[in-house]
Amino acid sequence: MYPTCALPDKPTFLEIDHVDRVFPTKQGDYVALKDVHLEINEGEFVCIVGHSGCGKSTILNILAGLDRATAGGIVLDGREIRDPGPDRMVVFQNHSLLPWMTVRQNIALGVNRVFKHLPKSERAHIVAEHIQIVGLQHAADKYPREISGGMKQRVGIARALALRPKLLLLDEPFGALDALTRGRLQEKLMEICNQYRISAVMITHDVDEALLLSDRVVLMTNGPYAHVGQILEVDLPRP
Repeated sequence: MYPTCALPDKPTFLEIDHVDRVFPTKQGDYVALKDVHLEINEGEFVCIVGHSGCGKSTILNILAGLDRATAGGIVLDGREIRDPGPDRMVVFQNHSLLPWMTVRQNIALGVNRVFKHLPKSERAHIVAEHIQIVGLQHAADKYPREISGGMKQRVGIARALALRPKLLLLDEPFGALDALTRGRLQEKLMEICNQYRISAVMITHDVDEALLLSDRVVLMTNGPYAHVGQILEVDLPRP
């Protein structure tokens, strides 16, 4: 169902190719990112860590196609990224569910649009499959107001994965949750990513979270002129 791990002789799956991002201001140009370069393998989970203002969200927005680099660019699976697309899905800290739709309907919205060429029964199967993946069968027909914050984030993850993206982007998805719920969702995310070999980039300010989830941790320098300061290989046993 999902892309498998890249073979060693394949080209780099995701390349952040010497990216600059400059924002014009009344006081002059603000250089948020300067010469950010990073290569990510297929099936790899990478966390980008840094203080506020280090350009983490800017990198994620450029990866998602919601913003464009001033210089450099993004290449995903051999194709340059310039605009949003279903090959990259974002899970935000704010779940952003449509309140008048049930869990099932929120997930189905994107599925019906992206896979409109498929029979209705097959689209319904995709939705049901991803509800099961995140363990929300009992809440499939409930509305967002009827479920907890942690369950809403599960819906957000299911909604993103249901479109079968090449790359999953996570913008501090657990930052607003209590510690117990956050721990449970971290375990669920690890389980899903390991099982389906999902390629993911997550931004966080929580180093412990990054070490728990990642194959590699990318440490950003403080802005302005933020760049990759250090890359740590994580070789820790997963729970």
